[in-house]
Amino acid sequence: MSVYFLSPAVCPDKEPGLQPWMPGHSEDHRVTIGYGRKVLLTTSATVHSIEILNGGKLVIADNNRPIMLRTKHILIGNKGELHIGSPDCPYKGNLTISLFGSDQEHSYFGRKYIGVGTGGTLEIHGEKKLSWTFLNKTLHPGESNQNNYLFQRSWGNRGIIIHVIDPNTGEVLQDDRFDTYRSKDESHRLAKYMDGVEAGLILAMVVNDEGSNNLEDSAKKSLSRLGSQYISSLGFRYNSHHLPSAVRPQASISIDMLSNSSILELADQPEGWGSRDRVVVASTDYSMHQAEEFTLLSCPTCTSNQVKVQGKPQFIHMGEEVDGVDMRAEVGLLSRNILLRGEMEPGCYGNEACNFFNFDTFGGHLKVERGFRAVHISGVELQHMGQQTMGHYPVHFHMNGDVDERGGYNPPTSVSDLSIHHSFSRCVTIHGSNGLLVKDVVGYDTLGHCFFTEDGPEERNTFDHCLGLMVRAGTLLPSDRDSKMCRDITEGAYPGYVANPRQDCSATSTFWIANPNNNLINCAAAGSEETGFWFIFHHVPTGPSEGLYSPGRTEHTPMGQFTNNRAHSNYRAGMILDHGVKTTKANDKDKRPFLSLVGARYGPHQDADPFKPRVPALIHHFVAYKNQDHGAWLRGGDTLILPICVCSGGTFPDDDGSRQQVKNSLFVGESDNRGMRFPDNRIWGPGGSDPTGRTLPRGIDFPIRGMQIYDGPINMQNCTFRKYTALDGRHTSAFGFRLNNSWQSCPNNNVTDITFDHITSRVFFGEPGPWFNKMQMDGDKTTIFHDIDGSVSEYPGSFLVKEDNWLLRHPDCIDVPDWKAAICSGRYAQIYVQTRNPANLNMHIVRDEYPNRPLTLEGALGKRKHYQQFQPVITLAKGYTIHWDQAAPAEVTIWLINFNKNDWINVGLCYPQGTAFTIISDIHNRLTKQTRKTGVFMRTTQKEKINHSHLARGYYYWEEDTGLLFLKVKAHNDRGQYAFCSVKGCERVKITAVIPKGSPPSNCMAQAYPRHAELPVVDVPMPRKIPNARLVRMGGCND
Repeated sequence: MSVYFLSPAVCPDKEPGLQPWMPGHSEDHRVTIGYGRKVLLTTSATVHSIEILNGGKLVIADNNRPIMLRTKHILIGNKGELHIGSPDCPYKGNLTISLFGSDQEHSYFGRKYIGVGTGGTLEIHGEKKLSWTFLNKTLHPGESNQNNYLFQRSWGNRGIIIHVIDPNTGEVLQDDRFDTYRSKDESHRLAKYMDGVEAGLILAMVVNDEGSNNLEDSAKKSLSRLGSQYISSLGFRYNSHHLPSAVRPQASISIDMLSNSSILELADQPEGWGSRDRVVVASTDYSMHQAEEFTLLSCPTCTSNQVKVQGKPQFIHMGEEVDGVDMRAEVGLLSRNILLRGEMEPGCYGNEACNFFNFDTFGGHLKVERGFRAVHISGVELQHMGQQTMGHYPVHFHMNGDVDERGGYNPPTSVSDLSIHHSFSRCVTIHGSNGLLVKDVVGYDTLGHCFFTEDGPEERNTFDHCLGLMVRAGTLLPSDRDSKMCRDITEGAYPGYVANPRQDCSATSTFWIANPNNNLINCAAAGSEETGFWFIFHHVPTGPSEGLYSPGRTEHTPMGQFTNNRAHSNYRAGMILDHGVKTTKANDKDKRPFLSLVGARYGPHQDADPFKPRVPALIHHFVAYKNQDHGAWLRGGDTLILPICVCSGGTFPDDDGSRQQVKNSLFVGESDNRGMRFPDNRIWGPGGSDPTGRTLPRGIDFPIRGMQIYDGPINMQNCTFRKYTALDGRHTSAFGFRLNNSWQSCPNNNVTDITFDHITSRVFFGEPGPWFNKMQMDGDKTTIFHDIDGSVSEYPGSFLVKEDNWLLRHPDCIDVPDWKAAICSGRYAQIYVQTRNPANLNMHIVRDEYPNRPLTLEGALGKRKHYQQFQPVITLAKGYTIHWDQAAPAEVTIWLINFNKNDWINVGLCYPQGTAFTIISDIHNRLTKQTRKTGVFMRTTQKEKINHSHLARGYYYWEEDTGLLFLKVKAHNDRGQYAFCSVKGCERVKITAVIPKGSPPSNCMAQAYPRHAELPVVDVPMPRKIPNARLVRMGGCND
């Protein structure tokens, strides 16, 4: 199908041949405009419905009288057109299109809608106005508008000085000086001046030096009538010889306006904003509910960047950079001269949403069907739009394919300068559509994801300078729902489903991006019930988009632009790059509903092909503050990021060889944005080094951590940490680790060129107590990172490890008790020990050099899985024994992780007497899912012979009296710089054992030691400390 853009006259209501149309008011009048008929609506009207098709055109007249058009729906069909203004001739009048009713469902578009069908044209262009900007001066709660004026000697040598002041603005309107000491003429001039001052103004007077000598009665009477109590007794000045000569007496006056108004200082000139327009000022604290709406007032005395609003703020709204972070509140315009709204009932009725909302959620909606001819919408306010039913949103592009030049649209399709507020289902929905420009759109107070891409195939769409705030939970998708909705709505679940809201639902986001190949530029996510920006993955496209791409494509699709975005006041996170949605229906094996949250991993590659080179995802100039859980949670492949919390690929990175880098970033712990205390604010307590009261995330003892290291590999370069102050009972630190972590910690996580500014605790590895719990999960015990240049520890090249992890320590390690850490040197790697039959056992691993310091691991996968995985970090070229709290598993697979070629360890595994073994080595390619056998292990009667193993043939030694099976695990292939496994795949040793029935727990520690104990040896000498370094910098304010 060919698509052509219809170029209208510059001002569409001036087009020749338009017929004036005044249909009157009847809710039963069904209007059809077709067969070449072109009409101009010139007055307000009420009709049942309007259908425009077959060459029909409806134009709205732009005149001085407001027009209200009430209708149940407007359907723009094939070759039909609706024009309201144009790009070169924006509509200047006041137009309201009000959608009413709740019945007469249309087969495709639904009810209460504007629908653009195949071949339809919709052009709406309201006045150009600044969509949103920032406060440029902090707005304090309840602050008065006060002007101070100083009467100084330099204003005149002597006499009476008068200021006339506007009581509404506090501005000085006139000022003059009357030398009533020198001349009676000046006294007459003063009397005449007083009589000319308009009633209602404030007159302020001071006497400088002397003014009574020639002050006549006429002037005194004029001043007395105005209320002066002292003018009649004004006498000659009093000279005091006791006053020091340096004193320069002065007088001042303060004007406090008691009017119920406030002045907003803005970062930009508020183009197009006018009296009675509505604006919203975003929260700059943890709670999104501190956003406030205001009505603009006329303000002739305001500067070009000021507006006056009715009322006083209840909350503080920052208008400045705080500790290096731009925390200015966003100010969004809600009013436009074209209003598209849904007419609402006084309460909720007739659908399941009433179980969760006490207000009517059945608003209007605007939907664009595939094959439309042209759609451009700008300068429109949308209020009470969207419905808590699928497919009905304020602005909805539905299955349109390419809507830019690729699809034949010139100019490309766009929606811009929209104010979407108090809506009932999203803001802008892009469904199966590509190349749409969404620019300068404000979305405020909506239910469900605000800026929403739906099924997964949506690509090349651009969100430019969009603002979303006050995004609440909705009922439509599991990801929209809050905990109550998640538990109560069981449609689509398999019988017996028990919801886990935090895992299955609870993902309401301001920007919900289902395909990474979209652009987000200069956008702000200023408050949602869960997350600001969420990149989510559909393993296969869902809904009507089914089959549009191959399985797994979006997980490998390179990211579009993500530049100059900001997120704050979100409950869960400012940004998440992680997780997917369930793309299969519920069944007895997975009872969760369709589109529930599930795990997914991101690994971007050229052409979305995992066999082609990686394409790093760039998160550029991202600002996150006052988000409850995380500034950013980013998990996946090659990424260059500015986050606050970073994680990589779980047990294995799905895209092995990738890494995440954090460069040139600033992390601030507790800034001077302290928030405000309110009776219902339960999380208020001391913070910083003051320590003054402030709002706090999650709890008053919550351990704030700047960089939360989890999984890996993560590289951090040239970053600054500012104002992290630990208090008694609260373990704040610049570096920390994921709390209650069952997963692994990569020894290749590394940092360099780190700067600390007003820090009391650089690192904290955790201790049993609130939030950390018992510190008994595997990931809690195995934390480690590499301090390449010593900028954290002051020991270049050292590793920081948990203080009680004796798999990694040696005699020269330096304890740092305040960090619960040790500074060590060494060569470190990991083994993943996978077990089957049984899988619900615990593993004890002992390093031969510290036989009395076993490390007990519970496994990363939970006790109900069919296999288990243990992930200890180990020191290379050492000996270890492994023991179990049950009979040894029948199958053990040891994966060599982060081993370079020829790296090795010796392992002794405990088994019951009478066990028989089959042991092989193989290489598993996780990308192709192929496994290749590389060798077998033969039994030897000489323990020393295990050290002479080769790739094709290895040896194991079965020491039956101790129950230990000894073998050497060694890497035979090179490894990529950031890869977990070798260039050929993951090298493994697989032990299959036939274990006698009824065997006791396989714990051989009592038999193994001291027989196999060794003296501790320092293989890698400790580095020398940086000269004159101080472990903790003192001084300054650590807030």
